[in-house]
Amino acid sequence: MERSVGLRERKKEATRQAVHEAALRLTVEHGFDQVTVEAVADAAGISRRTFSNYFTGKEDALLYGEEQQIGDLVRAVRERPAEESAWTALRAAVAPFAERLAPPEREWAVRTRLAMRHPSLLARQLANHAALERDLAEAVTARQDHSAGPVRPLVLAAAFLSSMRIAMRVWIEEDLAREPAEVIEEILDEMGRSFG
Repeated sequence: MERSVGLRERKKEATRQAVHEAALRLTVEHGFDQVTVEAVADAAGISRRTFSNYFTGKEDALLYGEEQQIGDLVRAVRERPAEESAWTALRAAVAPFAERLAPPEREWAVRTRLAMRHPSLLARQLANHAALERDLAEAVTARQDHSAGPVRPLVLAAAFLSSMRIAMRVWIEEDLAREPAEVIEEILDEMGRSFG
């Protein structure tokens, strides 16, 4: 029974990923406003009804990859060795994600450029980032000596995410000229002087 549940979940994940990739591809090709849920469903080889079983709208489908990465990042922070400082754990947890942004995996830049131009996507992306900040603060809280108080985890999570936003903005504004890991490291080094 466990094997069939695993297979079912893998098939669902494959469908979600196919819909996400179709939404991203169509949006890049035709523009966000020109893409319909029906077109995304057709491109992914599913019905409109099946689309609705996975996503509430095209914004959800477009940002799905980002939402997966958010969960992965929070898990990675929680899995870091307990003896690491919170800032060190945050930096170490993000390193594999920065490496994944190397060519040809540059979906994040595409999604961010789209979000900058479309208020509904930007609102959804900001909501995702607020959830990530909350979850990272909880992960940092679990790592620290509780005598430090409740404010430090909030500040660390916000500073870390601000650093990531700045790094990604610089990377995009530089037209992806440098490797994202290099830009992220530069910005985190600068911010880390306060938190090291």
